[in-house]
Amino acid sequence: MARITLRQLLDHAAERGYGVPAFNINNMEQGLAIMEAAAACDAPVIIQASRGARAYANDIMLAKMIDALEEMYPQIPLCLHLDHGNEEATCATAIRFGFTSVMMDGSLKADAKTAAGYDYNVDITRRVVEMAHWVGASVEGELGVLGSLEHGGGEQEDGHGAEGQLSHDQLLTDPDQAVDFVRATKVDALAIAMGTSHGAYKFTRKPDGEILAMRVVEEIHTRLPNTHLVMHGSSSVPQPLQEMFNQFGGEMPQTWGVPVEEIVRGIRHGVRKVNIDTDCRLAMAAAFRKVAVQARSEFDPRKFLKPAMDALRELCRDRFEQFGTAGNAGKIKVVPLPEMAKRYRAGALDPQIGKMTQAA
Repeated sequence: MARITLRQLLDHAAERGYGVPAFNINNMEQGLAIMEAAAACDAPVIIQASRGARAYANDIMLAKMIDALEEMYPQIPLCLHLDHGNEEATCATAIRFGFTSVMMDGSLKADAKTAAGYDYNVDITRRVVEMAHWVGASVEGELGVLGSLEHGGGEQEDGHGAEGQLSHDQLLTDPDQAVDFVRATKVDALAIAMGTSHGAYKFTRKPDGEILAMRVVEEIHTRLPNTHLVMHGSSSVPQPLQEMFNQFGGEMPQTWGVPVEEIVRGIRHGVRKVNIDTDCRLAMAAAFRKVAVQARSEFDPRKFLKPAMDALRELCRDRFEQFGTAGNAGKIKVVPLPEMAKRYRAGALDPQIGKMTQAA
């Protein structure tokens, strides 16, 4: 059994100073490519499924697929995480289907598009934490609203994302408020807002401190050194993938993502989980387009999917190595959910007390 909670995995990452990419999936091919990359470099894995992915693939199919991946790669600790849960029921049903970690995004209301107030966020996140910790599962919260510092708006992804204009204060997590939020909710990880956004079109130019506020990460880490921070919307949208996509018939305007070196900077300042989805989609879509152009008579889906899996596997392995995740899977001794539940109830996992030691 290699299923691991987010809390245990991120505690290990904090002890050893690495970050963990969190890859979103919708289907078998993505799951296989991610796990093949992890096995190739001995990296623990966070696989995420959004509400959109759960609707697309069905909870039963996702659960059985993760069971199969776990059986195929028993040496790889695997955290199954709900991305952007919008209400308690969404989180509860995820845990029922084997998710060891859930995100309660209380920065938005249940419609997943209306910015919520601070009190609402604290209240609903705290309730989800109490529910999840009772069975040993982990919880990621979010403070601040994901969106662009360039145009002041959010980006929709799988039906999730703020609508309308957001204030500068909403788009940047307040470090002092972050301290209060973690104390009040007891979340295991905290997603923060600092100018990243969903999708490929994050920045109209190479980001600098005005539109990618890494200083916010550093300030929050100073105040909460034992809290695991999360960077959402952190695909790098590599230029070679943009060029390949367009070379074979795509029409992607020039765009910039989050540079890997800035993510590594964040890892040095408490970022332990890094959400990556667009890069995965772009790698696979570029491979699809290449086959479609170079083999115009081809109609076997496997001839499209195999090169796409190869591209995704290469991308994932690069991220495992760049974030320092590689080489750590075999160093983790997985703690089962019932034991994690006991530790939560004993108060041993309060993020204000300190990190749980799990290094082998």
